[in-house]
Amino acid sequence: MTTPVTTPATTPKATGSALESTQGKTTIADAVVAKVAGLAAREVSGVYGFGGSAARAFGAITERIPGSRSSVTQGVSVEVGERQAAVDLTIVVEYGVAIADLARSVRRNVISAVERMTGLEVTEVNVDVVDLHLPSDDDGADAAPAEPARVR
Repeated sequence: MTTPVTTPATTPKATGSALESTQGKTTIADAVVAKVAGLAAREVSGVYGFGGSAARAFGAITERIPGSRSSVTQGVSVEVGERQAAVDLTIVVEYGVAIADLARSVRRNVISAVERMTGLEVTEVNVDVVDLHLPSDDDGADAAPAEPARVR
């Protein structure tokens, strides 16, 4: 009769993570993962903007302040563990884009960028489409005045 071979409890297990080695451990801040995910999502054609209406309005105001920049993490929320990350995106899409295809492309691009740049495994990318951008939304500046000018 053969007895099963058991491994001693002191044997170190391989972590399978590119972020840990015998020489040390690398941790990546949530803000870093959020920036990578936000930039990767912005690269996908058909994504117009990020965040809910209040966040977009606040972003539009801050962009007008000299020296300020728009936040690449607006509409991006992440949860980062030691080896894994989960990403939630709140986006506005361009009218005419197939939303299911766009969400698939965004997921693919975000997963690829985050895993390549951080070494973290992305467990999920949730895409919340909150608005649709219409071409007529940009025509406000081109619209004719409703009343003739009172002063010439």
